[in-house]
Amino acid sequence: MAITTAINTGDTICAISTPPGCGGIAVIRISGDNALQTADAIFKSPRQKKIADAAPYTMLYGNVVTTAGEIIDTVVAAVYRAPHSFTGEDVVEITCHGSEYIQQKILELLITAGCRMATPGEYTRRAYLNKKIDLAQAEGIADVIAARTAASHRLAMTQMRGEFSSKLNELRQKMIDFASLIELELDFSEEEVEFADRTRLFSLANELQSRITRLVESFTTGNAIKNGIPVAIAGETNAGKSTLLNKLLGEEKAIVSDIHGTTRDTIEDTITIDGILYRFIDTAGIRETKDQIEKLGIERTYKKIEQSAIVLWLSDINEELSPEYAEIQKEKDGKNIIVLLTKCDLKTPAEIASSIEKTTRQTGNETKTIAISAQTGDGMEELYAALKTAARHPEYENDIVVSNIRHYEALVRARTAMQRVTDGLQTSLPGDLLAQDIREAMHYIGEITGEITPADLLQTIFSRFCIGK
Repeated sequence: MAITTAINTGDTICAISTPPGCGGIAVIRISGDNALQTADAIFKSPRQKKIADAAPYTMLYGNVVTTAGEIIDTVVAAVYRAPHSFTGEDVVEITCHGSEYIQQKILELLITAGCRMATPGEYTRRAYLNKKIDLAQAEGIADVIAARTAASHRLAMTQMRGEFSSKLNELRQKMIDFASLIELELDFSEEEVEFADRTRLFSLANELQSRITRLVESFTTGNAIKNGIPVAIAGETNAGKSTLLNKLLGEEKAIVSDIHGTTRDTIEDTITIDGILYRFIDTAGIRETKDQIEKLGIERTYKKIEQSAIVLWLSDINEELSPEYAEIQKEKDGKNIIVLLTKCDLKTPAEIASSIEKTTRQTGNETKTIAISAQTGDGMEELYAALKTAARHPEYENDIVVSNIRHYEALVRARTAMQRVTDGLQTSLPGDLLAQDIREAMHYIGEITGEITPADLLQTIFSRFCIGK
């Protein structure tokens, strides 16, 4: 379903755009055909100025009053006129004091005056429908709001500003050029006229596939930046995994006990260290057991280790490395493993150095070994430095990184379609079949920016926004 014209629902909506609860100030946004007149119904200026008469990008000082003349609050009203507003419609933003009563009372007055409450994401949806932004930019707005680190903020801003969409539009235009050459050839097929050299077409198809592949492969980085680099805290039972998680998070998130096998399931939480977001996963201790519930927990541990980019393997400094460690190291598949010898506060410096040297002989020099004590904090700074090194955040400021799973899946499908095009060119596939595949690739690229988007997908995307955005 392609949306080709600007759409205005015609009704006027209102909502609180600031976070819920009491604060210094709050902002109530009104948008729609009657936004200015509706705001005038509850707003009184000391100089009798009307919002409907105000020039765009101006602010008016006055009071919100009831029909009985009771002053609810002294406010400032900012005026934006269509199409030069966020939604593309007439918009009024009322800034009031942050009392929950005042906020709700103003909403009540606006609804009585003819507004309806906005649905989640409706302002951004109207901006999209009115061609102020495309769908990828709309999702970028949600990511900017949710950004927790400098890296995720930069990535989200790139998407919100339209740089990602611009890259996709370049791709789509090249696909259109490719398709036009193929289809022109089809139009004159009976005259045996070749309008494009197949070698040139193959080169163009390869270039398109290479660009799409680069975007697809960037998702690993983008997802880690956005959602946190997954770090599994694993090891033997009672090695201090839960204690370490609590130390990292600065709170009692996991149960700490001297009883072996206390952690039966995984516990996850995120924290930012030196500007990088990590998603730590406390897992069940690995050991031989007949307890069926504990066995299930250990199975989940192996799954989480498999899904992680970094593994913190904890071993009591007083014990030998368990046989399970060798299995993890054998199957590490490019993961960074950091061995942590716990409870080092119980050892002398000489004993600690000896334990590290012994462990390094077992693990190899490429695996970092650190002695730590989550109780005293010994070794934690060295652990933070090792995590930053293991994260290997690439420099991406001048490149586009994909962080949205919907975009990633669409790009994977587009790449598959382009692969069929390159394969078809090598096997002299007829032009009509090549044209079908290139149009399919274009379709998936168009899905990302919203040029081709089913209505139910729009509903899913915008329902994830908060009310007021």
